Amino acid sequence: MTGNAARLILGFDGSPAATAAIGVGAALFPAAHAGIVHLWTPPFASDTLRRRLWSGTAGVDRFVEAVEREGAREAERVAGTGVVLARAAGWDAEAVVERTYGGDGVQFAELAEKLDADLLVVGSRGLGGTKALLGSVSDMVVHYARRPVLVVPHPLLAAESAALAAGPVVVGWDGSAGAHAALVAAGSLFAGREITPVTVEDGAGHGPEVSGRAVTVLHRDGLLPGSGRSTAGALCSYARSRDAAVLVVGSRGRSAVEEIVLGSVAMATLHHAYRPVLVVPRSTPRGR
Repeated sequence: MTGNAARLILGFDGSPAATAAIGVGAALFPAAHAGIVHLWTPPFASDTLRRRLWSGTAGVDRFVEAVEREGAREAERVAGTGVVLARAAGWDAEAVVERTYGGDGVQFAELAEKLDADLLVVGSRGLGGTKALLGSVSDMVVHYARRPVLVVPHPLLAAESAALAAGPVVVGWDGSAGAHAALVAAGSLFAGREITPVTVEDGAGHGPEVSGRAVTVLHRDGLLPGSGRSTAGALCSYARSRDAAVLVVGSRGRSAVEEIVLGSVAMATLHHAYRPVLVVPRSTPRGR
């Protein structure tokens, strides 16, 4: 499997962030087969539409049926818009519309298993500080997905967008199983691109070795030694200096609560990188 033949699913809700994610995804994975996923929660209808339906129905039961019918119709329209945008960007795209009753991030991650996707793509609205710590749909997808997740920040600057076409891929490396999975996934998904493993350490040294590749060694600057934020900061700065297309990090597979409370390099990178971040779970399905 190469980047050009990737099978992916992309979450689309019609927002500017989701729309931008299509363009970024298409630049990184041209000619991919994409499932444009829209998850909707009944009753999905605007206040104006609900008022019209209420005045035009006799009884609560008929009103509920009408709202769900119109909500499903609107969900199909949103997904269809995403498909048009994806096809215009060069993807072989199809709509995937599913009902949900909350837990969109979890359902999206489960859908990747059902559809046997190589990776998941989600847009990020760039939440920071307290809001980021409380989580978002993109955070939950990363927590629960068993396959690589590409999180696309919004908006990207001109230089960051220009790097998508041919920029190198920077991979966080610490010798762990998670880092190894990240390196393997990067080589598979971005075949033909320069792959640069980067390790961050506290003092002088050469860092963990990786077979067959030179490892760039960085040193933490500020914050507590070994903290996720300091490591993420060093990785993000290096990716920016290299005009990297993507920053790849492995996930240690902690629970959602542990990640939010304790933090991690993966989550800190997601919240501080101004370029696409690919988060790779420690164990991925065979053949990926």
